[in-house]
Amino acid sequence: MLKQTRSCAAMSKLRKTSLKTASSAAQSSNTTVVQSRGTHTTGGCVPSASSGVALNKPLSASEAPWPAGIASFMRLPLQRDTKGLGACFVGVPLDIATTNRSGARFGPRQIRYESIGIRPHNPATNESPFEDLQVADIGDVGFTMYSLQDAVKQIRVEFDTIVSEGCIPLVMGGDHSITYPIMQAIANKHGPVAVVHIDAHTDTADSVWGSKLMHATPFRRMVEDNLIQPQYVYQIGLRGSTYEKGAYNWGIEQGFHVVPATECWYKSLAPLMEEVRAHMGDRPVYISFDIDAIDPSFCPGTGTREVGGLTTIQALEIIRGLKGLNLVGCDVVEVAP
Repeated sequence: MLKQTRSCAAMSKLRKTSLKTASSAAQSSNTTVVQSRGTHTTGGCVPSASSGVALNKPLSASEAPWPAGIASFMRLPLQRDTKGLGACFVGVPLDIATTNRSGARFGPRQIRYESIGIRPHNPATNESPFEDLQVADIGDVGFTMYSLQDAVKQIRVEFDTIVSEGCIPLVMGGDHSITYPIMQAIANKHGPVAVVHIDAHTDTADSVWGSKLMHATPFRRMVEDNLIQPQYVYQIGLRGSTYEKGAYNWGIEQGFHVVPATECWYKSLAPLMEEVRAHMGDRPVYISFDIDAIDPSFCPGTGTREVGGLTTIQALEIIRGLKGLNLVGCDVVEVAP
């Protein structure tokens, strides 16, 4: 299904060959992928106590030290498609739609690398998601790096396939323009959906230098294409200087619930998330998290930094506060290491 960028046909063939080896090996309790230099490991499969189905597990540091192995997300097994998966980690390394500093094309690779230190159980929430959900890393989608219009179409096709098979995409970007074609696929499957958008910027510009497609315009395109339900959109963390007064007005006029960063200062966001859960009900929800929502003192690796942002504790409150919603997909974008 997935084709590599750059010489798509040849790279796709190479990728499928290597991932077929990894996927086949993942059926054992400890997956071993043999490469030209040594032996590398990814996570294995352990039977679920409730269903007897073998569920993928991240590779433990007791099985292989953190620096070892293929840097899939959390060192989960690699899989070339979404067959049998409830959710998948997938990268979209596109950054040709940025206005300032590029580098988000390296986001998926760096996120995977940093994820190797995440353990499968969270004591604070008492959650162990890999005990109940079949998850794998399916690599990166294929698209051209030389035409944003063509890339958007190609990304849409890839995600049509992913979501049509009932798999929830957990997306690693990439700049924020990628959310538009992903949402085209999501809406094609579920109809217009609710959105929780965490960001320093509204991303509702009409155009920039005549371009309707770039990382500052996706949420306006989504409204125009009826991909989202505006009255069920929350934008959290907006801040920074603007070119004119009333920069948030367009979204508010559509029905967006706008929560500027200044309304988040000095307090817990748990009450806000109670409001979000109550308002969303059981309708399908997509989460889009731009890393620049978090203050650059915590997350400087992004292209359009704005001071006065969310703390990492508030970011955790937002994510944990989404528990129980009908999640149909999510992304983390604008990570530019």
